[in-house]
Amino acid sequence: MIKNDLFLRALKGEIVERPPVWMMRQAGRYLPEFMEIKKEYDFFTRCQTPDLASEITVQPIRRFGMDAAILFSDILVIPQAMNIEVQMKPDFGPYLPNPIRTQKDVDAVIVPDVDVALDYVMKAIKATKEKLNNEIPLIGFAGSPWTILCYCVQGQGSKNFDKAKEFCFMQPLAAHQLLQKITDTTIAYLKAKVKAGVNAVQIFDSWGGMLSPTDYTEFSWNYIQQIIDALKEETPVIVFGKGCWFALGDMAKSGAAALGVDWTCSARNARYLTGGNITLQGNFDPSRLLSPPADIKRMVTQMINEFGKDKYVVNLGHGILPNVPVDNARAFIDAVKEYKG
Repeated sequence: MIKNDLFLRALKGEIVERPPVWMMRQAGRYLPEFMEIKKEYDFFTRCQTPDLASEITVQPIRRFGMDAAILFSDILVIPQAMNIEVQMKPDFGPYLPNPIRTQKDVDAVIVPDVDVALDYVMKAIKATKEKLNNEIPLIGFAGSPWTILCYCVQGQGSKNFDKAKEFCFMQPLAAHQLLQKITDTTIAYLKAKVKAGVNAVQIFDSWGGMLSPTDYTEFSWNYIQQIIDALKEETPVIVFGKGCWFALGDMAKSGAAALGVDWTCSARNARYLTGGNITLQGNFDPSRLLSPPADIKRMVTQMINEFGKDKYVVNLGHGILPNVPVDNARAFIDAVKEYKG
């Protein structure tokens, strides 16, 4: 049994003494102990070495005592496993030297045996579970099929993912085939993670907000729904769509355990759009962690009051920024732990 199950209870919608807290991207770039590891090992070496990935996962837990850990990994391990080369360039980000642009490119993409291709992730989960020693739950994650497609077709990060959208709109058949291959791989991957020991999973639809509501349904949501349907009986599924407030109504009917909300959607609107019955997660502006610690504590308390302490997981509205001072991250976590509703 997990000793601190506050996070899992909140996902079930149970009455809690205070909401649980964790931070997207909490394992990493703002921590000095992470930077020490980063000096020695490149990005994908960190992801692919179970001892390193598990160590990075538990670093913030040792320091701050969040209510959940999230495995250190990356959404782009999926395309790597699918025979698509992905590099992580320093000071640039993801780079795919051979982006997918044609039907022939899509045909060359494989749906791998995840137990072989992503075995290192499962080993990292087992190593992390040992280190956590049943103190708190462990979250596994994957990118949404649309978000993965964005990188696979664009070949790198982008402000508008114009090439990815062009591919979907000019070659919809090829795009849907690619999305389905990514979806099938993601379902197998997340199921393997649950088997390896994660207690919940999160789907990151980082680029969902790039699409109109109609295109979102066609090119993103329909595939996320497949993932929820395949996983929801096995583990709680959290869906986080950045900029996707317009889809919150459909998301709330999906069978997901919780929905992540970004900082551009107020607590009141999020509750209204989702019908008030599903657990919500979010939505502190990551840049607000650059405010003085006393201000952070005050704003976090106000945020909890607005969402309500039940059916709520305190988090950021996107990943923590690298330049956030450690004391400010601590103020965020402490404000939740000290909350008296």
